[in-house]
Amino acid sequence: MTQIVMARLYEIMVVLYAIGIVCYFIDFFFKQVKVRRVAFWFVSVVWILQTSFFLLNILVTKRFPILSLSEGIYFYAWLLVTISIILHCIVRVDLPVFLINALGFIFVTIHLFAPNQVRNPLVESLESEMLFIHISFAILSYAAFTLSFVFSLLYLILYNILKKKKFPKMWSRLPSLHQMGQWMTYSIVVGIPIIFISLLLGLEWAYLKLEGLSILDTKIIGSFVIMVIYLIVLVLHRSGKLTGLNFAWAQIYTFLLVVINFFLGSKLSNFHIWY
Repeated sequence: MTQIVMARLYEIMVVLYAIGIVCYFIDFFFKQVKVRRVAFWFVSVVWILQTSFFLLNILVTKRFPILSLSEGIYFYAWLLVTISIILHCIVRVDLPVFLINALGFIFVTIHLFAPNQVRNPLVESLESEMLFIHISFAILSYAAFTLSFVFSLLYLILYNILKKKKFPKMWSRLPSLHQMGQWMTYSIVVGIPIIFISLLLGLEWAYLKLEGLSILDTKIIGSFVIMVIYLIVLVLHRSGKLTGLNFAWAQIYTFLLVVINFFLGSKLSNFHIWY
């Protein structure tokens, strides 16, 4: 029963940490104080859970748990989260806090898969749950990119309506071009860190569970390429080099790559098999 509770708490910690990273990513691009505050509280809860696990391990082992690779990775991840909280409270810097938390999340998940002398049911359960979280976050990222695609299409439609100065009744309730542009941006800002988290968890799980895993797998390469393209589109947009119609078309073309990767990439992949 205790192992089940521990597994659930660790899952909650990973999910909360992932949500916190998404919020920090949004804050980095939009400077939203409320979003940054939400991110801080999510990461703070993660730190409390991490510290609780750490202290519990000390009580169980009767020593400071840093002697094994797994323990050292966990302590390092705990230090990164602690540093990010201190920087948030004292220095109030954006990019360093986001990057430190991204690294912290990587090592929190690496700790789960780190070599350990004893493979217990708790670890086995968590490995299965990480696969579930990987798939869930992948689907969430596809949903976010789908929203960006829909908003991009509506942006093009509204632009043409305004250009022709004709307003059919069926399009009379469309938001403004400015709102459409904001929603396009919000969608990919949310989708990028989510797909990053999904790829990270998926790679770690596959490396542990699958023999002969190749990073040259079609689905892996396609997913990383899509993430990078969306990130480039977002950076160009925020720098003012990709706006309006070009921004909308860029998202439409990139979403077509998402669709191709989802269906064709899964078919050509060595281990991404849908039943």
